Amino acid sequence: MFKRNQKMRSSLLPLLTLLLLTAFSTLTANEPALKYSFDDKELKWGPCPAFIPKGCEIAVLHGDPGQKNADLFFKVPGDFTIPHHWHTSPERMVLVSGKMKVTYDNQKTETLNVGNYAYGPAKRPHVAYCEKGDPCVLFIAFENPVDAFEVMEKSP
Repeated sequence: MFKRNQKMRSSLLPLLTLLLLTAFSTLTANEPALKYSFDDKELKWGPCPAFIPKGCEIAVLHGDPGQKNADLFFKVPGDFTIPHHWHTSPERMVLVSGKMKVTYDNQKTETLNVGNYAYGPAKRPHVAYCEKGDPCVLFIAFENPVDAFEVMEKSP
């Protein structure tokens, strides 16, 4: 009797797994597809962290910034410096407007042009500068909840 029940359980396991996967894929398939451009009137722009000067804005494109896997647009005007900071999460970025210089600690400065992809490792401090002209808009995908921590410079 025990072997018969064990056989029945082991033959039901693949079926239950398939049913669960189908249920979860249906939930995902019911989520609407999205499309935004950086100048879309439907975007709701909000403030950046307090240590970044006025003029910086963020718009959430998908997800919840307090949870994993949020996507957003980060926008600053031309001739704007983004102070020294770091994030808990890695950042996957594509510049969609403007021209930006980004410098990660102990690395050479990189210039991002429209369409360039950039990857920022978790907890790697960096600064950025949006060159004069068009505003810089970065698409950023965060793996972990969205955060930013100012790097406090040491006094001499």
